[in-house]
Amino acid sequence: MNIFKDKVILFYQIFNKGVFMKLLNVIRMAVLLAILITTSSNSYSQTAEFEDSGLYLGPQIGVFKAADADNTYMTGGVALRIKVMEFLGFEGAVNYRQEKYADDRVTVKSWPVMVTGLLYPLPFLYAAIGAGWYNTSYSYNNSLLGLDYESDTQQEFGWHFGAGVELPVGEIGKIVGDVRYVFLNYDFQKFPGSEDRNANYVLGSVSFLFKL
Repeated sequence: MNIFKDKVILFYQIFNKGVFMKLLNVIRMAVLLAILITTSSNSYSQTAEFEDSGLYLGPQIGVFKAADADNTYMTGGVALRIKVMEFLGFEGAVNYRQEKYADDRVTVKSWPVMVTGLLYPLPFLYAAIGAGWYNTSYSYNNSLLGLDYESDTQQEFGWHFGAGVELPVGEIGKIVGDVRYVFLNYDFQKFPGSEDRNANYVLGSVSFLFKL
């Protein structure tokens, strides 16, 4: 029950952040644009598009908030997606992210490489589950910590699940928006309270994918 309560509180905190609301507005605009372009294209076949097995590549932007991070932060990168069957697809993504913990005492920078399986109960709706490898660097503000730590780099592993929508944009590509919950355990050097820091995070993202 406490775990469920913590997740509800985390979602509530994120949805009260201005950055996340801006992302939701971007998603709304992207969905509206995709609908307008699709309905105005007489030559476009929606069924064929969703069944297309081609590759799609494009930029990805998002916002995320770890349970114990100081703030909500933005992330960006590139995503590659393919649909191998009507109900099954895969995505690979590389992003850059930076976040701070313990009131600016610790700065964490990482390059997540995520691989995700996509299951489509409907042509435009999917569930996502996958794993990620995080090349992660830790920088410590020793003046605030009152300690003498050196920066270090480690390899972390996490897994995630979520859901999203995938809408075609004429014959040029797709707009994708989804929300994911990520399980991630950062290995901070020991300082007061470090053992209680929770790095699990919620990620909301939008991708603009172009057909290759």
